[in-house]
Amino acid sequence: MMQRRLWREASFDLTGKILQINWLYVLLLCGLAGVGYTALYSAAGGPEPYATRHVLRFAAAVVMMAGIALVDIRLIARLAWPLYGVGVALLVLVLKMGHVGKGAQRWIELGGLQVQPSEFMKVALVLALASWFHRASWERIGNPLFLIPPIIAVLVPVGLILKEPNLGTAVITAIVGGCVFFAAGVRWWKFVLVAAPIPFAARIAYDHLHDYQRARIDTFLHPESDPLGAGYNIIQSKIALGSGGMWGKGFLQGTQGQLDFLPEKQTDFIFTILGEEFGWVGSVAVLALITLIVLGGMLIALRCRHQFGRLVAVGLSCNFFMYVFVNIAMVMGAIPVGGVPLPLVSHGGSAMIMVMVGFGVLMSVHVHRDVEFAGAGDT
Repeated sequence: MMQRRLWREASFDLTGKILQINWLYVLLLCGLAGVGYTALYSAAGGPEPYATRHVLRFAAAVVMMAGIALVDIRLIARLAWPLYGVGVALLVLVLKMGHVGKGAQRWIELGGLQVQPSEFMKVALVLALASWFHRASWERIGNPLFLIPPIIAVLVPVGLILKEPNLGTAVITAIVGGCVFFAAGVRWWKFVLVAAPIPFAARIAYDHLHDYQRARIDTFLHPESDPLGAGYNIIQSKIALGSGGMWGKGFLQGTQGQLDFLPEKQTDFIFTILGEEFGWVGSVAVLALITLIVLGGMLIALRCRHQFGRLVAVGLSCNFFMYVFVNIAMVMGAIPVGGVPLPLVSHGGSAMIMVMVGFGVLMSVHVHRDVEFAGAGDT
C-alpha cells in the first residue's frame, strides 16, 4: 500500500510539472522552427536534404527540452560547476583532436556526430556564473576580489574558443557572461573599466588575427574591393534583401536564392532567403516572433523567486538574442561575417540541440520558479 501511494504521489507530481511547462512559449519555438522549415525548403527547392532533417531534429529536441524542464532546478544548480568543467575539457579536447573545417578546428566526433563544444560551453558558463552569484549579497558583489573567480571562469573558455579560432562565438560568450554579471548587480562603472582598453587594443588584436579573419574585416569595410572573391557573399546578400522589397517575390520565387547566387544560404545566410521571398513585412514578422521569445525568457526571469533561476533565465535569453543579433547584422552587412547560425532556422544539428538544451533549462526555471532556494539573493 505504501509503495502504491508513493507511486501515485510521484505520478501526480510529474503530471503537475508537465502542466507547469510554459506550452505557449514552446508554441513560439515551434513557430520559429516552422519558419526554418519554410526557409530550408526554399533553399533546397524541396524538403530534402535540409527541411525534413530540420523537422526531425527539432521534434527530438522538443522531447529533450521537456525532459530537462522536469529536472529540479536545484539539481541543475548542483551540477553547474561540474558541467562547466566538462565544457572546458571538451574545448581543450577539440584543440587536440578536433575536426578541421573551413580553416577552423571547432568540432569533435562523438558517436558519428559532430559536436561543437563552444555551444555547450555557453550554457554551462551561464549555469556556473549563476551558481556563483546567487548566494552573494550586494556587499560581496561590490568587492572586486569576489569578482576575480567568475572573471577567470569567463576568460578561460573565451581564450580556448579564440584558439580554435572562432572569434564570433568567443565574443558572444564574453557578452553572455557580461550579461550575467550585470544581472547579478555588478556596478556599471566596472564594465566601463574593462571595456575602456578595447579600442586601444583593437589594432594589436587585428595584427594577430588569422588571414581569413582579417579578410572578413576588410571585406566588411570595403566589400566592393573584391566583388567576386571575399566580398561576394555579403554583396549577394544585400542584393537579395533589397530585391525583396516590401512584400517579397513570393515563396520559391527569389532569384538570388533559387539561382544559387547566394552562398551558404542554408546556414549563415538563411535570413536572406526570408527577406528576398517574403520582403520587409515577412522579415519583420520573423523578428517579432524572435522578440516574443526573448521577452518571454525575460518574463520567466522576473517571475522567478530565486536568484539562481533569475540569472540563468537572463543569461540564456541573452545567449539566444546574441545568436540572432549577430546573424542578422552579419547578413545585412552591419558587422563582419562571423559564421554564426540563426537559431532554430539555420540548418545544423549542434547549434539547434544546444539552443534547445538552454530552453529546457529555461523551462526548468519556470516550472520550479517557487522552490525554496537558500541564498542571500532570494526573495
